Amino acid sequence: MNVAGFNPVLVDPQLLSGQSPAASVAELAKRGQIRETAQKFEATFLSSMMQQMFQDVEVAAPFGGGEGEKMFKSFLTEAMAQKVAKTGGIGIAAQVQREMLKMQGLK
Repeated sequence: MNVAGFNPVLVDPQLLSGQSPAASVAELAKRGQIRETAQKFEATFLSSMMQQMFQDVEVAAPFGGGEGEKMFKSFLTEAMAQKVAKTGGIGIAAQVQREMLKMQGLK
């Protein structure tokens, strides 16, 4: 505790700046949605690119091949793309996020 029971750590900075806490919560929620949407966009793009990349890759008999491999190859590329996008991606999500924030009037 500080002077007269005032603890500066517990003071909400939004109260000092004049912003309403509800507006900030709504803005944070919107930013989170925008970040998630940008990541999903990048994952979709990467999945499409990876499917093209692995399209002609053939695996030898005892470890692959057949209809099962063809069917599950799309799941594999989608999972890899989502992981790449979630761990930083290739920069597409950041650009998309920046543009979406501009369109919403947020910095």
